Amino acid sequence: MFRLKTLLLAAVCTAFAVQPIAAQNITSKNPHSQAHKRLLASRAKSNDQIKLVERNTFIDLIDDIEPEPDIYTEGWNSKRVNPFNESEVPNSKVIDVTGYYMPCPGQVTSNYGYRAKFGRMHKGIDLAIRSNDTIRAAFDGKVRLTNYEGKGYGNYVILRHPNGLETVYGHLNKFLVKPDQVVKAGQPIALGGSTGRSTGPHLHFETRYMGYAINPNAIFDFKNQTTHTDTYAFSKSTYTQARNYAPKTNLAKSDSKENVYKSGTDNRTTYTVKKGDTLSSIARSYGMSATRLRNINGLEKADKIQAGQVLKLK
Repeated sequence: MFRLKTLLLAAVCTAFAVQPIAAQNITSKNPHSQAHKRLLASRAKSNDQIKLVERNTFIDLIDDIEPEPDIYTEGWNSKRVNPFNESEVPNSKVIDVTGYYMPCPGQVTSNYGYRAKFGRMHKGIDLAIRSNDTIRAAFDGKVRLTNYEGKGYGNYVILRHPNGLETVYGHLNKFLVKPDQVVKAGQPIALGGSTGRSTGPHLHFETRYMGYAINPNAIFDFKNQTTHTDTYAFSKSTYTQARNYAPKTNLAKSDSKENVYKSGTDNRTTYTVKKGDTLSSIARSYGMSATRLRNINGLEKADKIQAGQVLKLK
């Protein structure tokens, strides 16, 4: 019996005999090593980029994004927003900016100006918000358009105002108004968000006059949540420039040169009205709007000031 088992085992081994295997060609380690190094370098670079983003603030991310396309000229053949011809736009115009309301209280996270990285202008400013914060009308006016633009503004609203300005509000989550609706300054018009080309919640805010994108910093003092003055002098040669009234070297009118001083070195909190002064001239001298000066002193718009009257400046 043992011999029979041995013979059967031998037969099975013969039937399944493994043929000799030819020697395997092994490629050089060098190409593999180079590829491995490239992979490690790529991973290291990615890790560095992730760490860089983690170190950056939200402001950095907003500032790095490509500016919105100009909705007044790009892709608006069917719904043209800017009906003005260049010949209709005056070279200069004084615009009343009283009766304003700040669209949101957030700080500026990205300013107006040319973006060399993208080869075009950022024609508004970005203001920090949280998702679904209320966005309000900057002036009395009427809704010209509510629309969506996926490559830039996302959901946006355009308002036209009696003072000749139009304001644009972009990256909104939800509209609270409809086209042709009349709105008051400070009225909620939308909920802010991050729609369109955006890295996070913020409000893209533009101020325009007959199609010209004015630097909002020329009209608004966003740090102090007010306007610089009661009027803005539009000019085709200066509309891209900001205005800054602090410190100020020109002062209110005075009968005496002794009263002329530099605001950067003067800490006075009151001003005595001189003959020939107006509320607007005094306000300009101290880098504020006449509206703000009235509010500080509890004055109504119709109230008159008189020589000898003491006005609070703070």
